[in-house]
Amino acid sequence: MLGARFRIPFVLAVYVLAQIPLFTARGQDAGTFIGPDPREIPVPRIKTPMGTLPGVNALPGRKELPDIMVMNDGTKVTNARQWEKRRQEMKRILAYYAVGQMPPAPGNVKGTVLKSETVLDGEVQYRLVHLTFGPAEKLALDIGIFTPAQGGPFPAIILQGGIPPGGTALPRLPSGPNQGRGEDVLVIVGPGPSAPVAPVADTAGSTASTRPFPQATAQSMALQRADVFRRGYALVIFNPNDCAEDTTLRNPDGSWTFRNTRFFPAYPGYDWGILAGWAWGASRVADYLGKDPAIDKTKLIVTGASRNGKSSMIAAAFDERLMGAPVVTGGGGIGAYRFTGPRRSETLDIMEKKYPNWFSPNLHEFWGQREKLPFDEHWFLALAAPRPFIALEGDTDTISLPDAVRQSILGAQPAYALFGAKERLGVNYAKHGHAFTTEDWTAMMDFFDKNLLGKRIDRTFDRFPTEAELDEASAAAAASRGEAAPRKK
Repeated sequence: MLGARFRIPFVLAVYVLAQIPLFTARGQDAGTFIGPDPREIPVPRIKTPMGTLPGVNALPGRKELPDIMVMNDGTKVTNARQWEKRRQEMKRILAYYAVGQMPPAPGNVKGTVLKSETVLDGEVQYRLVHLTFGPAEKLALDIGIFTPAQGGPFPAIILQGGIPPGGTALPRLPSGPNQGRGEDVLVIVGPGPSAPVAPVADTAGSTASTRPFPQATAQSMALQRADVFRRGYALVIFNPNDCAEDTTLRNPDGSWTFRNTRFFPAYPGYDWGILAGWAWGASRVADYLGKDPAIDKTKLIVTGASRNGKSSMIAAAFDERLMGAPVVTGGGGIGAYRFTGPRRSETLDIMEKKYPNWFSPNLHEFWGQREKLPFDEHWFLALAAPRPFIALEGDTDTISLPDAVRQSILGAQPAYALFGAKERLGVNYAKHGHAFTTEDWTAMMDFFDKNLLGKRIDRTFDRFPTEAELDEASAAAAASRGEAAPRKK
């Protein structure tokens, strides 16, 4: 596998960090420019087939959300034919500014069943499948497929989780030297004076770690998600870190080390970020499922939490076979950038300070100038129309602002209305913080039972918590931790 062949391409890495306090980003205020730390070391540009689009200084500022129903030439979208043209415009803009340009589908995905067993007393069938694809079929991905033992074909939930039971734990690059510390990761090149150099194995799923985690068995995973199979769904799991390594570590020239491993060396002429790499991986899973007789290829749902929720949103926007169900996505997810910041929610500035590796390299110049974005996050939701799409949120998840989520839902609704399908764009707030709980799984399946399978479900998916309800939930959560209620910011 590619991930096993590549290592950090330097032994004596360069550590560059000025001996002064690190710059701290603040929430963006109207009319105030707060830009990146001037000590940042630029990431080398990648020349892509898309070429260049206007930079931040050439774009107009606007406080309102860019209209999804107005084409680049000013034409108002009024029919499905125009919408398809507008979709292509929007996908180009999002690829350039938001997530980076992804390579085209390889068209050669093949799967080999490595293991097959029945679990849950014979009620569920599990298969470990090794996918190969890409140039010279050198790329690979292990996926785990759980299906009810009787019936089918089944609608499938594609979960961006950990390593599938029985799958291979690939070597992992270390984290960046200041990754996860709330610092500007672009002021450092190299691993730092005390960071490990050797890759480490990852069995946890979504974050880099030097600590081994026990890998789930097919039986334990099926038992945990038995409700999925009882309701007639298949579950497909893959590890997004097998597609793109989640690290802010950089090479001596300033480039990201994640481009040295996994899918990226096969496509050097593309500037896709880590989230796009995970989304592209989900599409390769869909390629295989489209040929699996146990799976209904017209009913594929992609989900994941936090950063994996962001990539699920991207996958559903760019791949017309997928229905989106992202969970607690935070900054760079469902909520519109232009409205984030209150209640300590994550902003574009915070994302570009801590995780610029997740996004297009062209997004960084909008730090402090979000009003100049030629898009906003509602575009991802609109691109999914008229396919069912639900945002699954938590009422005490402080990094995601309900009003920003609401604005994205409202901004995307005209695309669904064009097809007479406004009810297919939904939201659900569960009583939790930054987590993916049983309540979210139930809401997800209720939503798709109703909007994908046509079943009668007596609940709606359009309610947002009020400010008073948010305050009450926040106070209750703080009290349960023995803390004072947090102040709104």
